[in-house]
Amino acid sequence: MEALVNYIKPELLITAIALYFMGIALKEAQAVKDKYIPLILGCAGILICGIYVFATCSCKNAQDIAMAVFTSTTQGVLVAGLSTYVNQLIKQLEKDE
Repeated sequence: MEALVNYIKPELLITAIALYFMGIALKEAQAVKDKYIPLILGCAGILICGIYVFATCSCKNAQDIAMAVFTSTTQGVLVAGLSTYVNQLIKQLEKDE
């Protein structure tokens, strides 16, 4: 868990849980093909993390804005990857039972 916190801001970990349930909802609704769900979750993660990062950033100059965009993108991709990883772990545990 400590290594996870080194890469993802602790306050954004809840985003991974929200994306996990969003992925389940997309899968259940069968509105999109399964292969597009990780892409949708990645975009949603970037958007949600972007909202948080820009809300907490002073963004006084172009360098601050560029750093906020970079941070929100990397955090969004990481939380989306985490939610997909958790989904795969749960599937493996269910398969082993």
